[in-house]
Amino acid sequence: MRVRSKYILIGSIAITIIAAGAFTWNKRIDIARSLEQSTLPTAVPYQPTTPSPIPTKQPRSSIPPQLPTPTPTPANIATQANLAVPFTVQAPDANWNEPYENFCEEASVLMAMSYVKNTTIPDTAFANTALLKIKAFEDKKFGYYKDTTIAQTAIIFKEYFKYTNIKVMQNPSIQDIKNAIAAKKLVIVPVAGRELGNPYFQQPGPIYHMLVIKGYTADNKFITNDPGTRHGADFLYNQQTIMNAIHDWRPDGNIELGSKVVLIVG
Repeated sequence: MRVRSKYILIGSIAITIIAAGAFTWNKRIDIARSLEQSTLPTAVPYQPTTPSPIPTKQPRSSIPPQLPTPTPTPANIATQANLAVPFTVQAPDANWNEPYENFCEEASVLMAMSYVKNTTIPDTAFANTALLKIKAFEDKKFGYYKDTTIAQTAIIFKEYFKYTNIKVMQNPSIQDIKNAIAAKKLVIVPVAGRELGNPYFQQPGPIYHMLVIKGYTADNKFITNDPGTRHGADFLYNQQTIMNAIHDWRPDGNIELGSKVVLIVG
């Protein structure tokens, strides 16, 4: 009996030590992340591009019409940029059971639409209702809501939100994504979630995931709103980590073979 009590005591001590170590490790991650976020560029709101008016014929002596603002190029974009995209976690009430564990696509769309409409996501009740409405549309349109592709995500924008200022881009480069951000457009990215290495995910992480790229830093990081964790606002990933992880959903589940494709919004 004493031997059994001894082993129980040893086991309890071991569990306490492991728990304390995990808590300390998580606190170190939180501190490091807070330091990184404190240096992020100021987030700017959406500024829709208005088409330039067709110039009318002017007398020879008049001042030539002003040329439209050129699209940013690698030579003239800012070294860092950050868009003011409202954040929601995909499980607003911290309920990670179905359907919320598969709401990364819906949350990414909601954040993107809030950005281009210059609106907020005021509270968890609002987010929860909005996500469930998107799910209802998907169930009716596709017959399911889980694991939507970029093409299907584009349909949500066009048919549910009646928003068409989007573009599917195949095989994007880091520079393509930075150019979009510099032009005040955000980028929705489908990824093999386990390749991200996010320490806040329930390990080993989701097989398929979707998030929003909203900025970039001078030290080669992308600023994201990652709905897969409550710590996902302004979450920083190395640019190459994101690029390696980009894979669209495949019906056979072989996510690592999914195409390299993103959705430009704005």
